[in-house]
Amino acid sequence: MNKNQSTSTTLRTALFAGGCFWGVEHYMQKQPGVLSVENGYTGGTTVNPSYEQVKSHLTGHAEAVRITYDSTLTDYETLLRFFFEIHDPTQKGGQGSDIGSQYRSEIFYQSNEEKEITGKLIQLLKDKGYKVVTKVTPASTFYPAEAYHQDYFEHHEGEPDCHFYTKRF
Repeated sequence: MNKNQSTSTTLRTALFAGGCFWGVEHYMQKQPGVLSVENGYTGGTTVNPSYEQVKSHLTGHAEAVRITYDSTLTDYETLLRFFFEIHDPTQKGGQGSDIGSQYRSEIFYQSNEEKEITGKLIQLLKDKGYKVVTKVTPASTFYPAEAYHQDYFEHHEGEPDCHFYTKRF
C-alpha cells in the first residue's frame, strides 16, 4: 500500500517534544509507516504562537512534532521507542546545547492506551538505570510552526546537531 492508498481508519497521530523539532522531524520522517511529520508548538497557553513568542519562554509551549502514521505499517509503541532513542530523555531543560523550556522532553498522549504505553516504556528505561525526566501530558491544541520550519533538513544541508541515535531498548 502506498502513502496515497491509506484509509483514514488506519491513520493515527502522535505528538512528541524532544528538543529542537528539526532533529526529531529529520529522524521520524525516515521511519517505516510514517506518512508525515509537522513541526509546531503545543503544551502552553498562548493561542497560535509564533516562533519568536515560543523562544521568549513566556508561552509555555514546547517545540513539538505531530507525526501522522499508517497503523497497518507501524504503531505508537514502535514510534515512541524510537523517539526515546533519538533524543535524551534524561536531560532536563533542553537537548544538547539547546537550553530552555521549549526544548523539553514531553509526550502528549491522546488516549489512555498511549498514556499506558508511555508509562510502560518510561518504566523500562528507569529499570535500565536511566533517570528519565520526560513529562507525560494530555494532548492540547497543536499549532503548526511557520513554513520555514517544515522539512528543514530537506531544504538545508547538514544533519541535526542536538539529536543522535542511541540504542536504549
